[in-house]
Amino acid sequence: MNNKKSPNRAPLVLPGGALDFSRPLVMSIVNCTNDSFYKESRTPGGEAACGRALEAAEAGADIIDFGAESSRPGAAYVDEETELARLIPAVKRFRKYSSLPVSVDTRKVNTARIALDEGADIINDISCNPALAVLAAKTGAALVVMHMKGEPKTMQEDPVYDDPVAEVQSFLKAAVQRALDSGVPPQKIILDPGIGFGKKTADNIALLRGLDEIRFGDYPLLVGLSRKSFIGDITGRPVSERLAGTLAAGAVALASGADILRVHDSAETADLIKIWRACAA
Repeated sequence: MNNKKSPNRAPLVLPGGALDFSRPLVMSIVNCTNDSFYKESRTPGGEAACGRALEAAEAGADIIDFGAESSRPGAAYVDEETELARLIPAVKRFRKYSSLPVSVDTRKVNTARIALDEGADIINDISCNPALAVLAAKTGAALVVMHMKGEPKTMQEDPVYDDPVAEVQSFLKAAVQRALDSGVPPQKIILDPGIGFGKKTADNIALLRGLDEIRFGDYPLLVGLSRKSFIGDITGRPVSERLAGTLAAGAVALASGADILRVHDSAETADLIKIWRACAA
């Protein structure tokens, strides 16, 4: 694990604004659901979700990530009609007040298409759905490709790895190649190792320690570890008391070269990045 940033990446220009990777960025989670694993993050309804997003923007978020289908371990599939009813009012309302880049956390092509029509900029796809790569290529949206073993409903049922770092990197390389073959420009692809998605605590620790090995090419690296169960396993804390553990894990991720931290707590993460940059300079 190193303690210096990788060479600066070129900014990613989006309709909602440029992502400048000369410093780590904060992606703020806005859950338009009533069943996300962190109760305090639940903001069903367009007005409530928009309000949470605007608060995050004020607190220092660089990207707002709206999601309307929980991907917590054991979560059931949400049908498209329900997902759209939750997600689109939030995106539309937020776009009236802010030009901050918007990401949509979805596995469904039609949901992503409508969200992009309403002003979203990034498809955050936990499933690496090839059709979403095609959509990103056609629309000019950026695309997050993420590793997940299984699907949310069953992913924590005893996942097994021989070498989690090597397996995740191999998966991401193949996913990136599929996206490139679909026409997504390389400068619009973001990697996510999928912390907590079909991984045991030891796997998550190995991935955090090996982020600099997982990264390849010049692709930005997104890490989502906010208040996840492995932090609870290590600290013995419930979800509501995992902020300190999340910030500590975030510092480890930054030291290994993470470019984006996906979090519930925007202000605290923005402060973490400021301190880390001052000390790592």
